[in-house]
Amino acid sequence: MKFLKALLAAGLVGTAGMAAAQEDKLFVYVSPDPIGVNAFLQMGRDGIEAAGEEYGADVRTYESRTAADRLENVNAAVNEGADIVVLLGFEFNDIVREVAPTAPDTEFLIVDQCIEDRPENVHCAVFREYEASYLMGVAAGMLSESGKVGVVGALDIPFLHRYTDGYAQGVKSVAPETTVDVRWVGGENPFSDPVRAKEQAVAMHSAGSDLIFTATSGGDFGVFEAAEERDFLVFSVDINQCPQAPGHVVDVTLKRVDNAMLQAIGAILEGEHAMMSLGLAEGGVSAMALEEDQLADSQCVVAEHPEVVEKMRSVAASIIDGSLTLEDPMFAQ
Repeated sequence: MKFLKALLAAGLVGTAGMAAAQEDKLFVYVSPDPIGVNAFLQMGRDGIEAAGEEYGADVRTYESRTAADRLENVNAAVNEGADIVVLLGFEFNDIVREVAPTAPDTEFLIVDQCIEDRPENVHCAVFREYEASYLMGVAAGMLSESGKVGVVGALDIPFLHRYTDGYAQGVKSVAPETTVDVRWVGGENPFSDPVRAKEQAVAMHSAGSDLIFTATSGGDFGVFEAAEERDFLVFSVDINQCPQAPGHVVDVTLKRVDNAMLQAIGAILEGEHAMMSLGLAEGGVSAMALEEDQLADSQCVVAEHPEVVEKMRSVAASIIDGSLTLEDPMFAQ
């Protein structure tokens, strides 16, 4: 791309030639797991397709099933001449460390994670999840009748404190006396264990929590099941999960993987060594309460509480304009 821009500037290639060259580009998205009905991974596919349309490139999606598949798919993308390979999730951190130095003509974009000491051809787009988690806490603090709320995370690692700590801080901002119960799924498959996630949610509810935030990935469905059986309210993450348990999901944090991919690929094509952090202001994260054109049809309980929606939007505006500054809990560990 840099070479073509230089030719264009020197008058050695016209804009038509530049456009034709752009169309010859190939973007490849490698998923960490089978996409199936996983809406989070589907956003990655949507993002690569939008980037291909925006920047006139061919696109391909390679789905992985195992760790070996991930490495094989990344190598296949390089061997097939991909200009940009997009990788979604921490599962690719070691792979990109291994492959990127051997493929200097390929640009790698890691979404939702990053690595230290990045080579020039490795780029990152990460999210400020704690901004949206804080908004979930604001809603929980306003709606709790028991004075005790909960949050269950998949694993006690610094990254997931962006959810648990962000939520707790939001709760305390509107209800300082409310207690926040924090628990972890753990075990051998903390991100895909609905049974253990359900057990933690049931235990928290039995201990008095009337609103529970779940950030357990595949375990969220166990928490939804517990909410329906025990009749309590929950919050979830990444996509609109409210239809999964109608009448029991208050709101969800939204992570705009598609927006992040589109913005980061644009920066890479401009020749930047991209390291993007996207929050509320950049459209990287949001909440259903903030989506004015979608809230009414979302099936989220928060739509029945206009005073909560108004407060969440007010707090979000303060975060966006900088009058409310939130520290990243990930780096407080």
